[in-house]
Amino acid sequence: MAETNTARAFGYRPLYIQVKDSLIRRLIDGKWQPGQIIPSETDLALEIGVSQGTIRKALDTMAAENLLVRRQGRGTYVAEPAESRILFQYFRIVPDDGEASFPDSRILNWSRKKATAAEREGLALPENSDVWRIARVRDLGGVPAIAETISLSAARFTGFEALPSIPNNIYRLYSEKWGITIARAREKLKAVAASRTDAKVLGCAEGAPLLRIGRVAFDLEGNPVELRISCCLTDQAHYLSELK
Repeated sequence: MAETNTARAFGYRPLYIQVKDSLIRRLIDGKWQPGQIIPSETDLALEIGVSQGTIRKALDTMAAENLLVRRQGRGTYVAEPAESRILFQYFRIVPDDGEASFPDSRILNWSRKKATAAEREGLALPENSDVWRIARVRDLGGVPAIAETISLSAARFTGFEALPSIPNNIYRLYSEKWGITIARAREKLKAVAASRTDAKVLGCAEGAPLLRIGRVAFDLEGNPVELRISCCLTDQAHYLSELK
C-alpha cells in the first residue's frame, strides 16, 4: 500500500524512473558528493517509501549511466570523474596500432573573451556574454594529435581566473571546484582542412585533412556546460564508437 501511495505522489511515469530523478536531485543539490558512499537500498526504500526492488532498479539505472559505482561487498558510491571512466565514456580517438589511452594535454593559452555566435548557441548564452576560452594541444604517445578549444560560460565559472593551472582531467575540475557533473555529451563530426594555426600546433601541413569534433557537454539537469572543438590528426589514429 505504501508503494502505491508513493506512486500516486510521484505521478504516472514508471516509479523507478521517478525515484531515480529524485536521487539525481541529491547529486545536483550537492547532498551526495563525488566519491561518497550512499545509503543502503534498505535505508533508501524506508526513507522514500518504495520497495527495495524499485530502489535497486533506480540505482542500477544510475550505475549504467556512470553516475554511481557499485563495489561488491562495499556498497554504492557516487561516481568520480576519474580518467579511466572519462576515457571510455567521452574520449574516442584511438591509435591505429595501440589501445585507447588518456591523452596528455598542454595548455597553450586561456583568457576571458566575448562569446561568439557559435559559443552563445552551443552554451545557450544571452547576447554580450563572456566566456573563458582555453586552447590546448593533446598528445597521444608523445605526439601532438589534437588541437582543442574549450569554451565555458564566465558567469557560471566564477573564479576561473584565480586557477593556478588547468589540469588534464578538466571534468574533475568542474566537479571538485564548481560541483558540476558532466552527465552526457553531444558530438558532431566533420572532415576539415587544417588551418594555419592547427598546422603549427599539430606539426602538419596547412590544408592537411583533420577530423573536427564539435562537442557540447551537459550537466545532470541537461544544461550545456562546455563547448569543445577538437581538430584531430587521423593519419595514425581513428575515431572509435561502439554501438550497443
